[in-house]
Amino acid sequence: MTLQFDRQGLIPAVIQDAESGEVLMMAFMNAEAYRLTRETGFTHLFSRSRNAIWRKGEQSGNVQEVRGVYINCEENSLLLKVVQHGPGACHTGHYSCYYRQLLPDESYQTIAEPRFDPAQVYAQPAPSTLTAEEYQQLETYMRQLYAAYIYLRDHDMSDESNTSRLLQEPSFDYLAARLGDELQELADVQAGTHVHTGRQADTVLEASQVGYWLMLLATTSNIRYDEVKPHEAILRGYTITTPQTFEQAEECLNLIISPQRTDLIQGLTLGFTTIGRTCAEAAISPLAPAEYDIMQMRKKGLVYSPPPQPENEKENS
Repeated sequence: MTLQFDRQGLIPAVIQDAESGEVLMMAFMNAEAYRLTRETGFTHLFSRSRNAIWRKGEQSGNVQEVRGVYINCEENSLLLKVVQHGPGACHTGHYSCYYRQLLPDESYQTIAEPRFDPAQVYAQPAPSTLTAEEYQQLETYMRQLYAAYIYLRDHDMSDESNTSRLLQEPSFDYLAARLGDELQELADVQAGTHVHTGRQADTVLEASQVGYWLMLLATTSNIRYDEVKPHEAILRGYTITTPQTFEQAEECLNLIISPQRTDLIQGLTLGFTTIGRTCAEAAISPLAPAEYDIMQMRKKGLVYSPPPQPENEKENS
């Protein structure tokens, strides 16, 4: 028997409750994750977003004891039957990641209730919230950035803008791969394994890059700003107490590469949530990555600052 790994050295693994038969999740293994799973008897997986092996449940404690490993007829996918320890396999608090049913109109309904509170399992101190003025500024920045990318998509400036070239000749797979790379680097900054100048400055840089590739993916897919509302997603990530996990980053990529438009929108939203959550963990303002991007756009003449207001008008306003 020879496992047929794909070009990235990965093989999909469906994970099923050994007793009930319920499908708990789907993820990927590389050769090393497969070896560790066989040797330890516990599920090990490969995170494409972090480019790292992880043991399922290493953060939550909800580990999976493997009772059997099965292979399909073409030897290019695996089925693991496991004993799920703890209340669930999904980072959302549900027992299974498949807790929603798709309806004929492509909407979905939730068919299972959460079994645990992720905020308690992954508890961290809550960050401060934004003022109304800061919230408005975040929305303004994000809408300005998205409008600039729309302009570069609709006007061929390839000779002077690499971004415009990417949008004129879009490769969705390339954009998704670059997003995966930046999610990995953002995670490595938090882990202390990817250092330029320091955690906070590096978080601003890498989070802005994650936002850049998310916006290019949205732009090339003709997703409207209000279908995702990046500023709301960033703030949501900033104010929740659940930390970033391998599962969340992996889910973001899996949703984005799905052929379903609704999945793409959900994946983009989750990506912006990741930016906000990481800003909170690094103790920086969620405005900081957007401010960095706006500054770069202003240098290129793609976003303009409002003219200064005369002093007498300030006094009368």
